[in-house]
Amino acid sequence: MDQERFFATTAKGVEEVLAAELTRLGASDVAVDSGGVRFGGGMEAVYRANLWLRSASRVLMPLGEFPCETPEQLYQGVRGLSWVNYLTPAMTLAVDCSLRDSALTHSGFVALKAKDAIVDVLRDHFGSRPNVDTKDPDLRVNLRLFRNRCTVSLDCSGTPLDRRGYRLDRHEAPLKENLAAALVELSGWDATTPLIDPMCGTGTIVIEAAMKALRIPPGLSRQGFGFQRWRGFDRALWERVVSEARSGMLTSLPAPVQGTDISHSAVGMAAQNAKRAGVLEQISLGRQQLSELAPPPGPGVIIMNPPYGKRLGEEEALRPLYKEIGDVLKKRCKGYTAYLFTGNLELAKGVGLKATRRIVLYNGPIECRLLKYEMY
Repeated sequence: MDQERFFATTAKGVEEVLAAELTRLGASDVAVDSGGVRFGGGMEAVYRANLWLRSASRVLMPLGEFPCETPEQLYQGVRGLSWVNYLTPAMTLAVDCSLRDSALTHSGFVALKAKDAIVDVLRDHFGSRPNVDTKDPDLRVNLRLFRNRCTVSLDCSGTPLDRRGYRLDRHEAPLKENLAAALVELSGWDATTPLIDPMCGTGTIVIEAAMKALRIPPGLSRQGFGFQRWRGFDRALWERVVSEARSGMLTSLPAPVQGTDISHSAVGMAAQNAKRAGVLEQISLGRQQLSELAPPPGPGVIIMNPPYGKRLGEEEALRPLYKEIGDVLKKRCKGYTAYLFTGNLELAKGVGLKATRRIVLYNGPIECRLLKYEMY
């Protein structure tokens, strides 16, 4: 199972952050692509990537690629891959498909046709077939059909990597953990100065920052990964990778990490999440009006993700909030570098400060900006 090329997926705009993470992990041949990063190495690289990557969504192992315009081409292309190396009739299987700009337009049909091809290979070889389990399969197969080319991969991760396992309480429209981690990374925060989130909601940004600073691998508290159920899973190698990671963790933060929010229930949820993530004792959380923000003396980093009024009529109500953000930054945050993550550029104008940098990112389907303000 030592294929040499892998593909880590991420949110649009985060590819460079992910490439830097993979390079730091020691992956070889790191190359940025649209929606993800290609990298090389054996299964050890895959184990490390799944345990350590903060900004990735999934790690995939491509098995093959072929032109695909008809159901027949799809069936034959999938059937031609070496499924008996990865699957037995005793294992369960699921097929996911994403497609665009292709002659085949129905992802459900494509997934079904691919599943038929895989099952037929196994029936011919073993005399019996594996069962399908869409919820919790032993092997998850990923199909990407783009401009009539089909890439078939095995999903090494299983559950998406953003589901770290610490966040059970979901407020409305929470930021995904891997996007929050990317914001911390893009802010350039290196854990030597304070990091403040004055609109912390259920705490995702401050928890991700604390985990990074304490060198806690984001995959440590997960229920498990896809590759752990594969044929040929190297348990001894995996245990070595995990124990190495544990031995490098720090016991205290080098600089303060603080989250505050106006909502009592959000702060309560943030505390529960931080406790599950193993960082509650390290960070400071509290209920506070934005106008009362009193950060430690700068320099430091402020990151906030204010609401951006996706529903009709909400935008008007949020204008005063964005003006207040600008006022608070000007009056109370001398020496800080502030980052505002928003999906509403019209509202962002209300901050009344000139952004020195604008980074385009996507929060799901919503095009957003991470705006940087230097508070001299």
